[in-house]
Amino acid sequence: MGGTGSGRHWHYGARNTKEDYRAIDVRWLKREGILRPGYSGNITWSRNGVVTGTIGISAEPRRVVLDYRSRSGGEEWQSLRYSVHLDATACNLGGARQWFLCPAQGCGRRVAVLYGGRIFACRHCHQLAYPSQREDAGDRAARKADRIRERLGWQPGIMNPPGWQKPKGMHWRTFERLQHQRDRLVMQALGGIAARFEFSSELPFP
Repeated sequence: MGGTGSGRHWHYGARNTKEDYRAIDVRWLKREGILRPGYSGNITWSRNGVVTGTIGISAEPRRVVLDYRSRSGGEEWQSLRYSVHLDATACNLGGARQWFLCPAQGCGRRVAVLYGGRIFACRHCHQLAYPSQREDAGDRAARKADRIRERLGWQPGIMNPPGWQKPKGMHWRTFERLQHQRDRLVMQALGGIAARFEFSSELPFP
């Protein structure tokens, strides 16, 4: 269910982000027909073709039941099985939108996505931050530079060399402007890396 070389870093003691957790999106479940009462199957997560996690899920009227094993550190595996109740709100153009009701004790928030720690709960219960909340100025510059590289069809990662061929259909003026923006952002990102690790500011430019 489901760019290197950006120079991004995470501070010690910073909150985990949503990207650090496996997630179940109720919208995806609905599109795949998994919310249909009577459904029973598995959700599997993988990375680079390697399975990293699997849970069982079955659908009943107004709820889904999650069934999986979990452990923390060196503890023994524990089997967990519990219900996540569903809610629905009317859409402006007709139909209804499905929501999870967060199953964490004392929560019950209406959310579209649950994140899996020991239990699947909303990002508030797991105290998850958005990735952008853990960025400094250098990280933001690297992320913006990578977005420009993607637009130009270049390999992601600010430490990778630039591509010189203009994308088909793009005006030369736009191409040159984006190149200049990318160069400026890369210098900002590299300056942030230098300051963070107390390197010399005279860093090689790719």
